[in-house]
Amino acid sequence: MSQRALQVKLPYTAAGANRALPLVRRIVDDLVACYAEWRAAVSRFEYATTGSRAEQPDLDAARLEAEAQALAAQIQGFVNELQELGLECRALDSGLIDFPGELDGRAVYFCWMRGEPRVEHWHEVGAGFSGRQQLHDSELARK
Repeated sequence: MSQRALQVKLPYTAAGANRALPLVRRIVDDLVACYAEWRAAVSRFEYATTGSRAEQPDLDAARLEAEAQALAAQIQGFVNELQELGLECRALDSGLIDFPGELDGRAVYFCWMRGEPRVEHWHEVGAGFSGRQQLHDSELARK
């Protein structure tokens, strides 16, 4: 279980998603930063291995590969923390997160992206980011 654990009630309401947001924001900030580091590490590894041959392994490449793998494990840890909260991470680079919930008796996702001040959008389960809709104040206040 996560060291940053939070007691959550599933499915989420918009208000519940916003209550969870301080913790989610910290996890997502760490996740996005680590993902950027991982992409850079993978690029360095790929560059190092471009000219190497199997019979002459590049020691620097082995170190770079280990670095990328360690960062990948950290990323998976952050994703696991979000999953423990019942959330779905949709984009590692932008920190797009879906909170499964109910709105007017149907299953939906409350949608938040890193940098947004609060959870203010929702979309149908099959719609994805392109189907995002603004929540009304009355929907934001529902417990």
